[in-house]
Amino acid sequence: MAADRADAGYEPGSWESADGLTLRYRDYPARPDAPAGRPPILCIPGLTRNARDFAPVVDSFAGEWRVICPDLRGRGASDYAKDTATYKPIQYVEDLTLLIDQLGLTRVVAFGTSLGGIVAMLLAARRPGLLAGALLNDIGPVIETEGLERIGDSVGHGGSYPTWMHAARALAEQSGTAYPDYAISDWLRLAKRLMCVGQSGRIVLDYDMKIAEPFAEQGNQKANDLWSVFRALSGCPSLAIRGALSDILSAATLAEMDRQLPGMEVVTIPRIGHVPTLEEPPAQEAIARLLARVQ
Repeated sequence: MAADRADAGYEPGSWESADGLTLRYRDYPARPDAPAGRPPILCIPGLTRNARDFAPVVDSFAGEWRVICPDLRGRGASDYAKDTATYKPIQYVEDLTLLIDQLGLTRVVAFGTSLGGIVAMLLAARRPGLLAGALLNDIGPVIETEGLERIGDSVGHGGSYPTWMHAARALAEQSGTAYPDYAISDWLRLAKRLMCVGQSGRIVLDYDMKIAEPFAEQGNQKANDLWSVFRALSGCPSLAIRGALSDILSAATLAEMDRQLPGMEVVTIPRIGHVPTLEEPPAQEAIARLLARVQ
């Protein structure tokens, strides 16, 4: 199977966390002829995902825009945490703030998928004026219990597979309800983003299984606490994308987000659950509209 185009054309980079971890990112530069002054797009992945998860964004928008895709601690090429209690949103904010400062960035367009969207909101609340734009991908201030329970049942339960085809078929069995129209080629593409070849030579999920340890405690936090954080996006060009089959972000919550933040565009992707991959045509079109507003 061909790799995503996003697997090439980036400059690898690293930074150090306050507790001594080496964290890594992919930096896709803007072309020399791209419009000057555009803030970079900072892509923040979901709970069990990594920098490769934003391949559709890179494929469509890198070059015209600088795109920075970090691996959060415990994911992808970044170090695993010595203290698993640091696998929490506020720590990811701390880590990314150090990266932003290291790169000398004063403004970014934050694209956050699921957990990454919570981190994006926290960044906006912590550093007013930092976000020049924001995309929340299938996440909002209220997280549905059904979805949290589903994630809690699956996160931290790794498997290993002898071939990419075996991995893709296992992924289809586990996540088929979220992507009911996927063909095996789609599952192969998704598997390449979520998994890697482990030290044993078998294919495994590309994250520290110990991220499951603090997840239950974090999931029990009151969702209403996130509304004030969400409102930190006020005045910032923003977009909320929801999968129509999502068990994490409800249609009712999306409608309330639209009411509380009238400048936010809301888009629902049909026949997709948690989470949209952002390669869906309605998602791509909405992202282009968001970036036009940032300009």
